[in-house]
Order: sequence, then C-alpha cells, then structure tokens
Amino acid sequence: MIDRYTLPEMGRVWSEESKYQAWLRVEMAVCEAYAKRGRIHANVMARIRQKARVDVGRILAIQERVKHEMIALLTSLEEQLGEDSRFVHIGLTTSDVWYSFNGFHLRDAADLLRAG
Repeated sequence: MIDRYTLPEMGRVWSEESKYQAWLRVEMAVCEAYAKRGRIHANVMARIRQKARVDVGRILAIQERVKHEMIALLTSLEEQLGEDSRFVHIGLTTSDVWYSFNGFHLRDAADLLRAG
C-alpha cells in the first residue's frame, strides 16, 4: 500500500530531473568504461566528470526545437563539454539509455512500494 509519505517520493522517482539524471548516469558509466580501457584519456574523463550536468530547463528548451529527448540531452552536454562531448554516447543507441533508465526507475519505484 502506498501511504502519503511514499507519494512525494514516487513523484521524485518519475520526475523529469530524475529521468535526465539517470540518462546522464548511463552515459557517464559508459564513458568510465571507455576510460578504463584507454579509449578516453584520463584528462578528458576528468573534464567530463567535472562539467557534465543535467539542466532540465535547457534540455526542455532544446527539445522544443529538435523534438527528441535524447538529442536534447546530448546537445545540452555538447554545450557544456565542447570538444570533449565527442566521447559521450559512443556505441550507444537511444534505446540503450532508455532501457537502462527504466531499469533504474522500476527498481527505485519497487523499493518505495515495498517500503510503503
């Protein structure tokens, strides 16, 4: 049973902010794996870690123009990372990121349901 305390938490799990944060987590995990294999230089990876952030307002503004959520996120990251953005989304499809995101969020929602 979901109680009154669980509902706000559930809302946060499925928020735009949470969704884009999860998408960024997936992108960053892939970058980290490439960095461990030497495909992304350590200095570049450090800059990506430092600069890559979710800016929901900017993402939504870009999405108005491009009509695609993932392209909006990647364009926002490109604005933040400049030349280093070429290392983001390597070998990934939009579906790869979306399926991983759904796994994270379904897990988090199920945890809340069990706890509530």
